[in-house]
Amino acid sequence: MTEWSLQDAKKRLSAVVDSALTGKPKRVTRRGKPAGVLLAVDEYERLRHVEQVKAPGLADLILAIPQDDESFDRLDLPSRPLGLR
Repeated sequence: MTEWSLQDAKKRLSAVVDSALTGKPKRVTRRGKPAGVLLAVDEYERLRHVEQVKAPGLADLILAIPQDDESFDRLDLPSRPLGLR
């Protein structure tokens, strides 16, 4: 991936976009530090789809809840609701 300073990318934005559209993302730097990446919309959408596919579903999250052997009956709960006397 080639790198452009923000100043150069602004001057040649059309060329940077054309390059990204051909499948060559461009990293843009500001003051010498990475600031962003310009890539084609198709590639961005593909990456978003991959991210969503890898995200756990509700069932996965529920199954990941730690289990213990105590039932609610054995927990130390107050005899009356908190805040009431």
